[in-house]
Parts: sequence; C-alpha cells; structure tokens
Amino acid sequence: MNLERDLQDMREYYRSGKTKEASWRKLQLQRLKAFLKEKERDIYRALNQDLGKHHVEAFRDEIGVLQKSINFALQNLKEWMSSKKAKLPAVAVLSYAEIVPEPLGLVLIISSWNFPIGLSLEPLIGAIAAGNTVVLKPSELASASSSLLANALPTYIDSEAIKVIEGGPAVGEQLLQQKWDKIFFTGSTRVGRMVMSAAVKHLTPITLELGGKCPAIIDSLTSSWDKEAAVKRIIVSKYGPCAGQACIAIDYLLVEEKFTSTLVELLKVHIKKMFGENPRKSNSIARIINKHHFSRLKNLLNDPMVKDSIVYGGSMDEANLFIEPTVLVDPPLQAAIMTEEIFGPLLPIITLKRIEDSIDFINSRPKPLVIYAFTKNERLQRRMVSETSSGSIVFNDAVIQFVADTLPFGGIGESGIGSYHGKFSFDAFSHHKPVARRSYLSEIWFRFPPWNDYKLQLFELVYNYDYLGMLLVILGLKRPRKVAI
Repeated sequence: MNLERDLQDMREYYRSGKTKEASWRKLQLQRLKAFLKEKERDIYRALNQDLGKHHVEAFRDEIGVLQKSINFALQNLKEWMSSKKAKLPAVAVLSYAEIVPEPLGLVLIISSWNFPIGLSLEPLIGAIAAGNTVVLKPSELASASSSLLANALPTYIDSEAIKVIEGGPAVGEQLLQQKWDKIFFTGSTRVGRMVMSAAVKHLTPITLELGGKCPAIIDSLTSSWDKEAAVKRIIVSKYGPCAGQACIAIDYLLVEEKFTSTLVELLKVHIKKMFGENPRKSNSIARIINKHHFSRLKNLLNDPMVKDSIVYGGSMDEANLFIEPTVLVDPPLQAAIMTEEIFGPLLPIITLKRIEDSIDFINSRPKPLVIYAFTKNERLQRRMVSETSSGSIVFNDAVIQFVADTLPFGGIGESGIGSYHGKFSFDAFSHHKPVARRSYLSEIWFRFPPWNDYKLQLFELVYNYDYLGMLLVILGLKRPRKVAI
C-alpha cells in the first residue's frame, strides 16, 4: 500500500465532484444498508469471536442501531443537503443570503473495539451523507470485525472514495501524520490526546468521542414498581452493553446511606434474573476484549483497599476472559476503581448522607460523558440540569439517549469534543458556508469615508436596528449628535 498515493487519488476523486452528488450519497447509504443485511450472520460471528456478544445484543447495539441511522439519513438527506435562507438586516436592501452545507473533503475515522461495527459505521454514515471521501481505520483489537470491514465492505461501496485500512498503533500513527480535512476519533482519553496533538500540525478539525466515569444517582424511590424499574434499567445499562465496556455504561452509583441495603438486595435479585446463577453460561453477557484489559480489571478488584467492599460477584475466569457482574459498596475514593474509568462489569456504590450531595460529588470530578439520575424529585432534576455539566443527562433511564437520532451524542471537557448522530453526524462532517449576494442598485453609502458625525449617527442607529431613527436623520428631522473627542 502506498498511502500517500492512495490519499492523493482520493483527493482527486473528491475534487471531481462525484461525492457531492445526492445520487452518489444515497447509493452509498443504500449499499451500506445492503452490507448490514447480507452480511448479518458474518457480523454476528465476528462480534462473538471478538467479544463473545450474543447475536441479540449485537443486533440491539450495533446492526439495528446502524440500520435505523441509515434509514433516518436516507429519509432526511434532501433536507440536510439543501441550503437554508438566512435573514439579513432591513438596511441591506436588495441583498440575499443563504447557508450552504458543503463536505469537508478527505476525512479520517478511527474507531474503537467495544462496538467495532457500530462505532466504525455510525460516523461513516454521517461522512457519506455529507459527501466526503473517507478513510476508516477499525480497531485492531477486534480483529475479526476489522477483517470483515476491510474485506467485505469495499465490495459494497465506492472503493475509490471510501477505504478501510487495517493495522495497529504504527498504522494509526502513520495515518495521523497525513493531512486530513477532519479526524473523527472514538476511544480512550489517552489516545485522544495523541490524536489531538497530531491534528495540531495541520490545524485539522477533530471530533473526539471519549468517555470517563459516568455516574448514576438513584434516589430513595418509594414505589416498589419504581424501584424495580430503576434497578433493571441500571443493570442492563451497566452490564448489558459489552459487559460494561462502553463509554456510556454506568460507571458507579451514588445513593443515600438509608437506601443502600435495599438497592443491593434488588441488584442481586435482578442480576440473577437477567444473567442466571452462572452468568458465563447464560451467553447474555459479553467477555472482556483481551488479557491486558482482563488484568487491568482484575487489578482493580485485587487492590487490598477494594477487596473488602465486594458485596456480590467478583469471580473471574481468566481462560475465557470472563468476569461476572460485580457490586461493591464504598470502595475507597482514592482507589483506582474510583479514579479511573472502569470499562468493565464492576459496579461501585458510593453512599451519601443526602442525595443532594451527589451534585457536589459529581462537580468535584472531571465532566462526565453522561449523568444518569433516577429520581422523581423535580427540584433535584432542575438542580442536576442547572448545577452540573456533562455531555448529556438522562433521568430515570440510561443509555437510551445513544439511539435517539434527534439528540446530539458527545462529551464535554475530558469526555470529548464535538457530537454526532442523525443530523449532527451530517453537521460534524460538513462546513456550513455562508453565501451572500448584493445588488448594484442599492448602496449603504455612509460606510465610505470621509467621516463625520452624521455618518457616525447613522452607524449607531443601524447597529441598534433603529430604522425609524435612521430615516428621521436622513430626512433632516433629527439632528446628529456631536461627539467630543
């Protein structure tokens, strides 16, 4: 592979204007949809091989989500591509303006291993819809999924405009050294910093989809129905998405001391209901991606300060890279399990005197990707919205915001830069170009020197949208003010 030559060919293909055509964009999205349909079984096998995902989980979190996103893009593509009229001030007589979305050019997408199909193709949908040429680098850690994308996807889509490049860190570094019109990265904060540093060289715009420690606040709910609903949603949002190896998975719970024992007992009951007495044999929970990450999680639990806080689970099967759903109560806040993103099936519960104290607890830490809050207390909900900062906030559920095409998905601060999904994906890979047109038949004549107080008065009135006052000054019915310098 001659990377520089291939990228030059892709730039020339972009300059031909082919990718800007609505028909090209629509066809590529349709072919991407066909890939998902015709290679569905291959995708299931790859995700099972890489992560041990059950095919229902794979459809729920990856294939189905992508089909929905493609359908949404196809339904709205014409509107997204159309220019939007922009209103100009009344003084700009015989002037017109519009905002025209245009593709950025040649873009790079680097995806993550935890949703290796979904996080590769979701941004690709936006990049195609916006009319770009694209290089996609899947994660080498999910090797079966990466190989499937590299070998099968080019037979469906325009391989002159969209290329899949496999490889490890060395290939990633080589790609980052090239000049791009946009870099879209999903992964860890550590690598995100490297991507951001590389982008500085060419002042390349970036989107960073990172992560962090997403808290979930659970209030002392009074209704047994509410308690059970909240606990089930917490469990499926912690252990369900790739065994907790997800940036949007709940990282830890914040709960009032008096509600802790009730919560722990409900968690135990419903974990067993969902995953059985032997979760590994249920095939309903994914495995850890590799030995490195297994060891990392093992070390979090084996910390002497943490071991005694385990109240449920904790067993590990290193040969099969499986860790059962685990619950801990009040591990030390200085322990790694409470300072690092967990990214696995370990759920610490931190107790508080008052649930309102959760606001200060969250604000004392880096801004999370998402805050989840299970509460019917409207005052607390308002305070959470106004007094905390996060990529998003969800009340009384978790993870569902990820599948909503009408909501932007992204972080803030250390949890990410930029957002995507639905129209926001199109916008992430577009430049919204202002286009203004003027007639020669009208003129804003007072913008030209020489200067005097009369023109100053007209400027002042125009900038304050006082068109009546402007008319009075022009007609001589209002004297311009004198300015003493």
